This record gives sequence, C-alpha cells and structure tokens, in this order.
Amino acid sequence: MIRLGLCCIFRDQPIKFVTTTATAIGKMKRPDAFKKLSRLCMENADALLTALQFCSINGIGCFRVNSQILPIKTHPTCGYSMCDLPDGDKIIRRFKACGRFVKKNKLRTCFHPDQFVVMNSPRLDVVEKSVQELEYQAEVAEWIGADVINIHGGGAYGDKQKALADFARNLDRLSFRARKRLTVENDDKIFTPADLLPICRSTGIPLVYDVHHHRCNPDGLSIEQATKKALATWDREPMFHLSSPIEGWEGPKPERHHDFIDVADFPACWRRKKITVEVEAKAKEVAVLKLKEELLEDR
Repeated sequence: MIRLGLCCIFRDQPIKFVTTTATAIGKMKRPDAFKKLSRLCMENADALLTALQFCSINGIGCFRVNSQILPIKTHPTCGYSMCDLPDGDKIIRRFKACGRFVKKNKLRTCFHPDQFVVMNSPRLDVVEKSVQELEYQAEVAEWIGADVINIHGGGAYGDKQKALADFARNLDRLSFRARKRLTVENDDKIFTPADLLPICRSTGIPLVYDVHHHRCNPDGLSIEQATKKALATWDREPMFHLSSPIEGWEGPKPERHHDFIDVADFPACWRRKKITVEVEAKAKEVAVLKLKEELLEDR
C-alpha cells in the first residue's frame, strides 16, 4: 500500500500555521513575548489537528510538520522552554491529542528540518545549533508520534569521505529520541544514494530516497537498484520523496519543483510497495489528491 504524504502547508484549504520573527519578539518585554508565543503555539497545535483531520478524510496518509510549529523555539536569544509559556502544559496536551488522532487513524507524521541543520559542518557552533534544532523537533515528534526527522547529508567541504565520517561521528551528540527518528536524504548537488548508503548501513540511519534528486544527481545506480538498497536500510515503513521538474527534464533547471507530479515520474518499482511517498509539489494538497487519483486510474 502506497501512503502519500503532504508537506507542511496547504494551497487551497483554510488551514494555516502561524509564526513570528525574532525581531518582533525581541522588541517585547519577556512576559509579553511568552504570552504571544504561547498563543501562537496553541494556534499551531489546533491547526495541526485540523490538518490531520483533513488528511484522514481525504486518504492522505502522512503529514510533514512545519519546523516552526513552535515558532523560534531554538533561537539563541528569543528561544524558550515550554515551562516558560503561560499555557505550556496545555499546549503539550494539545499536541499529544494530535498524536492520539494519528495513532487512531493510522496516519504518519514526520519532520524535515531547515537547511541550516548541518551535522557535518566544520564549524562547531553550526553543529551545536543543528543538534538543538533536532532535539526540539524530537521533543514535538514524541508528543505527536512522528517517527522520522529527515535531514540532508550536509556539505562535502572538499572531501566527501571526511564529510561523511564527520556526519556519522556527530550523530553521537544526539539523544536517543532524536537519533532513533533521524533519517538522511540524498540531495540534487552533492550526496547521491551511493554516497550515503554505506553510512546508512554503518550507523543504522535509514535513507529517505529522493528519486527526483537522484535523477538530477545520478551515481551509476538505477532507480530500481537505489530503491532496493534504500528499502533495506529501514526498520519501519520506508519513506521516499517524489517531485517533477517545472520545466521538464530537458529544461535548464530540472531540480526546480513543479506545482504537480507527472504520474510518469512515479517509479514503476514503487507501485506495489508498502511505503510512504512524500509529494514535494507546490500545489500541496491539490497535487497530492491529483496524484492519488491518477495512480488509481493507472493501475
């Protein structure tokens, strides 16, 4: 059974997640800032439940949670702990209610931290900030039952093998709850599936195989071979990514995502697998539902 996944936001549905900036929060007195952040976190917990309800009703099996679900949570000067917020306990209970809904309705949730999370950076401060961000997302993941926090391999820094070794070594900085959810994804510029698979096998970190990135950044493995090898890295339901190029595969920048998915880009070898396929398309829920119908028609 293929479980299609929606990423973070909606195009047409009136379901919105709210955020703020460190600049705005920094201008406020701390008690007032905590009140505002508390309100935003509560609104996002409510919006998440509404998003999950939409997914359940419409047969969308997975929802990727926005990294700013708790706005500026890890900011160096404006960040906060839940105990700082007036409604901190209530907010956690709301998120745990989302987790119960996920479990009851057999949904899946996941996270994909922002690009500033780089676990193999040569700068210690970048690695430390990355760890903080992963730990925050792992905390929320525990509340809502999310089993994937997916990151990219980072930079090559002139030496791919050293960069991968640094990535693997820095995993030891993570708590158990963060590391057990961590996955790594091949990207469209640097690290291919062939680059990452040895690290996945040696560390136990599953590979989120992005077929669009692989088509942009090939490595000698076929899609079928990469799929088989990626599947073998998982100890739970595998998760893959799918996109289509906005200007076609012969266009100048095939890495750029289209509003929708061309069903021809869906690998035939995925069709009968029990996997989650996150749909990375700009039309969001509209694109997921369109692909869902086309896959049914194409059987």
